[in-house]
Amino acid sequence: MSASLCCSKLSCGGGHSGPTHQALQAVFDLQPFRPAVNLSNPTITNISFTLYAVLGVNEKTQILTTFLWLRQYWQHEFLVWDPDECDGVTKISLPAKKIWAPDIIVYEFVDDDVSQACPYVYVNHTGHIRWDRMLRLVSACNLKIFSFPFDMQNCTFTFGSYMHTIRDVRVSPALTFQEMSQNSKRYLEASGEWELVDIVGETSILKFGVDEWDIITFWVVIKRRPVLYVVNLLIPSSFLMLIDILSFYLPPHSVDRASFKMTLILGYTVFLLIMNDLLPSTANGTPIIGIYFSVCLALMVISLLETVIITNVLHHNSMKYQEVPGWVRVLVLKHIANLICYRWPAGIKPPAAAQEDQPDVPHGDSGLWVIQPASQTPGQNPASSAGIQLPSAPELLQICEYLRELHAHLTSMHRESELLDQWCHVGYVLDFLLFRIYLLLISCYALVIISMWCVWISLS
Repeated sequence: MSASLCCSKLSCGGGHSGPTHQALQAVFDLQPFRPAVNLSNPTITNISFTLYAVLGVNEKTQILTTFLWLRQYWQHEFLVWDPDECDGVTKISLPAKKIWAPDIIVYEFVDDDVSQACPYVYVNHTGHIRWDRMLRLVSACNLKIFSFPFDMQNCTFTFGSYMHTIRDVRVSPALTFQEMSQNSKRYLEASGEWELVDIVGETSILKFGVDEWDIITFWVVIKRRPVLYVVNLLIPSSFLMLIDILSFYLPPHSVDRASFKMTLILGYTVFLLIMNDLLPSTANGTPIIGIYFSVCLALMVISLLETVIITNVLHHNSMKYQEVPGWVRVLVLKHIANLICYRWPAGIKPPAAAQEDQPDVPHGDSGLWVIQPASQTPGQNPASSAGIQLPSAPELLQICEYLRELHAHLTSMHRESELLDQWCHVGYVLDFLLFRIYLLLISCYALVIISMWCVWISLS
């Protein structure tokens, strides 16, 4: 029977539409053997697939899960019959387990195949077999997440025989790579956060020792949809940074700005803990968005440190009632104030200029001016002439002592007020300077991040 099959077509008995059961059973008995009359001729297998779904991307384990519609074609030289002798039957379906099939696998496969099996194949009267399979492919992929969430992944699917070398099985694409890409884009349903960019491939030969295998390598390029991460991560973080910038407009002398900034840092930390599950984690590197969050937190800490410095200048130094050093007055109140265009309050001169314009006032021993009426002649007592009893000398001395103490107290309060105003102006000028430096840092940092993401988007 086997010898007759090798040299003739399948027979179709009377009353049968198609090859007879006995003829097919003879083919089934040859299932373990490659269906070639001349074993020196390799069996050519044509492969095509349609990417139907992107089920998941695991950055930590570097695994891509997809669902494919896989189609294979090959020639079975024993399954040939004449349609004219078989009532015009040109195609039949046979159990896939009953006939020989090439052992085509995906080299990147890292898990068990749990997809639904297709138990039948279609056989043409010329011996041309088509086998459609649904394949849940869990494959290894070198995922690069540095540009997350604007990243693009390029994963490889390598199809080839597991045991048969190039002398026994050859593989080739059933469709052009452009047609596979267009079909996948047309039928792609469950993509989630990923969208298909392109499918390209090439045929090559894999050498291992003295043996060679014929393989087809497909590169599946997918791109992440960043809307979810922009809305849930970047926009809230930008709002918190904006609030931190606006907090510089709080008056540092009357409002506890440090407490507000510490609360803001605490809220930002809680935000990072809540959104930590959305960030990909891998041992290969850190995504740029993680660096972005870390730098934002560092900028908030720098902002809090600036507030601590300004608070110390406004309160600690003024509580000691120390004189503002001359170099501080010249450097801060004159040069830096002019550099940042500091606006002095109406009616108030810069302390440095006010001190230069202040005239010298003579001070007596008691610090009091004695006013004597011009109409009074020396030696004449106006109180006695008016019948008023004057206090005695000890009482006058006591009154003068009280007046000296009152004058000293008022002078001290005025001096303290001047020192407080000077230190307040020093603090305000430094606050304006540090705020502008902080704003410049944030602007440069934002431009760098946006430029890098724009470059990656344009390249993709």
